[in-house]
Amino acid sequence: MAQLNENRGTANFLVSEANGMYRSREEGTVAAGTAPGLLAGTILGKLTAGGNYVQYNPAGADGSQTIAGILFEAAVGTVKRTIVVRDCEVNGAHLIYQAGADDAAKATANAALAALGIIVR
Repeated sequence: MAQLNENRGTANFLVSEANGMYRSREEGTVAAGTAPGLLAGTILGKLTAGGNYVQYNPAGADGSQTIAGILFEAAVGTVKRTIVVRDCEVNGAHLIYQAGADDAAKATANAALAALGIIVR
């Protein structure tokens, strides 16, 4: 029998958002690369050149080293997507941190998210 793997869906990481119509979100261009791309819940940085969102990379020097939000929905290629950028609570178990992130790296990322008003539970 074939094994089926289901990815987490759109906004599955959100616990609550600020009151008001989409106050916690913005639309931005995500440079997600080729398939499988980025999944909902991926922590993002924002490139200083061009302003595209990319996966957070603490070793970067192009803007990706600064956390700018969390991807609301999956993305493949360079596409417009919704980004959660402020005033919400999220489930830390459903976030996608950078590759190889240990507890200290996750705590650093969570602190940067808290500075944006995104509280990790």
